Amino acid sequence: MNQKLFDYIKASPTPFHAVAHTKARLSAAGYSELSEGESWALEGGKGYFVTRNGSSLIAFRVPKGDFPGYMMTAAHCDSPAFKIKENAEIPDKYYVRLSVERYGGMLCSTWLDRPLSVAGRVAVRTEKGISVRLVDLKEPCAIIPNVAIHMNRNANENASYNAAVDMLPLFGTSEAAGSFKARVAAAAGVKPEDILTTDLIVYNPQEGYSWNGYISAPRLDDLQCAFGSLEAFLTAKEGGSAPVYCLFDNEEVGSQTKQGAASTFLADVLGRIGESLGLSAGEQRQKIAGSFLLSCDNAHAVHPNHPEFMDKNHAVYMNKGIVIKYNANQRYTSDAVSAAIFGLVCDEAGVPFQRYANRADMLGGSTLGNISNTQVSLNTVDIGLPQLAMHSAFETAGGADTEYFVRALTLFFEKSLIMDGDGEYRLV
Repeated sequence: MNQKLFDYIKASPTPFHAVAHTKARLSAAGYSELSEGESWALEGGKGYFVTRNGSSLIAFRVPKGDFPGYMMTAAHCDSPAFKIKENAEIPDKYYVRLSVERYGGMLCSTWLDRPLSVAGRVAVRTEKGISVRLVDLKEPCAIIPNVAIHMNRNANENASYNAAVDMLPLFGTSEAAGSFKARVAAAAGVKPEDILTTDLIVYNPQEGYSWNGYISAPRLDDLQCAFGSLEAFLTAKEGGSAPVYCLFDNEEVGSQTKQGAASTFLADVLGRIGESLGLSAGEQRQKIAGSFLLSCDNAHAVHPNHPEFMDKNHAVYMNKGIVIKYNANQRYTSDAVSAAIFGLVCDEAGVPFQRYANRADMLGGSTLGNISNTQVSLNTVDIGLPQLAMHSAFETAGGADTEYFVRALTLFFEKSLIMDGDGEYRLV
């Protein structure tokens, strides 16, 4: 299972690639692609998917008959990285560097002295307008060099990094001036002059590996959940409800985009499913009331050298199962009802689970659940897998937890949630 995860991560250096790879897997499994710009004629017993911006995707299966609601998962496919600006090259007499800006909140030190590559998408000129091409240079082509300890004697003492100075990747010698766009064009199979604009990032191309019961790889946050929920979605047997798989972009920068969890994407898709199936507005609201969302985003494991950062009563460990995340200020949406429902799923699946909350004097990050709930209001629980070094260029998690996650979510997709009243639910 972890090797399949590593393959998924390798194929997904950017959200655009993650969506393209997920589309390929869904198509191979018999799912049909829909377009938001066309009418939908859905058939019972068939599966579909739709994308937005090429960086977010929603897949679903239509039940053959009436159904009580939607059983949904949501993960994100973006990770902290360095976005390359439009005027990419910074040449001088000796070097060519890349002009970048930070995307999301990364651990800057982990990006230093590491071979890096470039991937993303380019918009190219066509006879009819524009076309979008994915590019991935794959091979290392840049590095962000540290300053030698001899020149920065305080490098190991409370280091800070200026994104406009310290974090500029070295692309090549002065002879490389003018070659970056040509290299990107070659990867896209077009002429440099046909590139109109780009969405490119610098990423870590290192492959994942297993060691001593752990796994380490780039972008485990949140591709581990994106992969695990996709694996479960494709594996699950037909249940009474409509299973829905969501993959959102831009979580690392707040989700406030047309393709993020704060957008209308999920609400639009669910609305169009209801319209295609002939559901009235009232009937669709009933379906939503009988629906459930797993907001899937990794969690912080106890650090071996710094256990003091954890709430001692809510510390979670790698290889000890799925994490249910709580926060009084609703950065996580888990409450007594949603956490209890998911706990029942884990119990039936034979999967261990843990409960996490931040120390009361430390703020945690928010995630998809509370944001998507502003567009589609339904019972939601925030879950994830425990990991170390979140937002590092190379992260570590438990070797057993991916399989736990897939097993629990497979059963989840096979279930239906029956609402007998506000706070009264049955899993069937």
